[in-house]
Amino acid sequence: MSDAHAKPNHDYHLVNPSPWPLVGSLAAFVTAVGLITTMHGMHIAGVKLGPFLFGAGFLGILYTMASWWRDVIHEANDLGDHTRVVQISHRYGMILFIISEVMFFVAWFWAFFHSSLFPGATIQYARDAFTHGVWPPKGTVAIDPWDLPLLNTLLLLTSGTTVTWAHHALLHNDRKGLKQGLALTIILGMLFTTCQAYEYIHAPFSFAHSIYGATFFMATGFHGFHVIVGTIFLLVCLFRANAGQFTPKQHLGFEFAAWYWHFVDVVWLFLFSCIYVWGSWGAVIEHAH
Repeated sequence: MSDAHAKPNHDYHLVNPSPWPLVGSLAAFVTAVGLITTMHGMHIAGVKLGPFLFGAGFLGILYTMASWWRDVIHEANDLGDHTRVVQISHRYGMILFIISEVMFFVAWFWAFFHSSLFPGATIQYARDAFTHGVWPPKGTVAIDPWDLPLLNTLLLLTSGTTVTWAHHALLHNDRKGLKQGLALTIILGMLFTTCQAYEYIHAPFSFAHSIYGATFFMATGFHGFHVIVGTIFLLVCLFRANAGQFTPKQHLGFEFAAWYWHFVDVVWLFLFSCIYVWGSWGAVIEHAH
């Protein structure tokens, strides 16, 4: 009788049945229900269950992520399922994911440029009445792009060099350099998020203030969310590096984190150039206190 668990004679990975897609879907559904009921102030049997549902669902998502990643690491490091052919497929998947993220940001850039390049569009009566055909709208007080935004630009550009340093250190089996580069990149990412939070708190306009504020916060806010996700991504890589799970030939998890971080860097350069610098021309500039 042949061994049912014998490794197949091919380079492809036939994934074993996993509970995590179903568990993750249920957790996401519970999270959404909890968030919706919380925002609408709904009561279930006279009790506000929304926050509890949201918390339970969010914990379920975190548990699914940790468990699913554990299984993938086991497949790669212990079972040897991630052959060179499988790694190529994974790289294609990550490239397509980043392309989808690019299209996501294209939508917010499109909203900004459609508003700024055509502030007096006759078919947009409300916009024309508010902007009076000029951009930024008259009376707009903008954030000084050469203050905190410039500092954040320098932080992200520096983080791009440190994550590249970590990658090259890994390729040369320099464990110390890998850990130091990752740690510095994580610190720089946290500093960026801190500066952006400070900027948001002291912004001279709000999301609901105008189309200027709406386009600004949607574009920069989603980028800030991606920075947080990328920081967590790199933090997981640092834990894995300390556990010795990366080798010069087997480190897709770190490689994808580096790709994602460089994508975040490039998006910020466009945000800084278009929304902060060009988008503030003609507006009253508020300097940081």
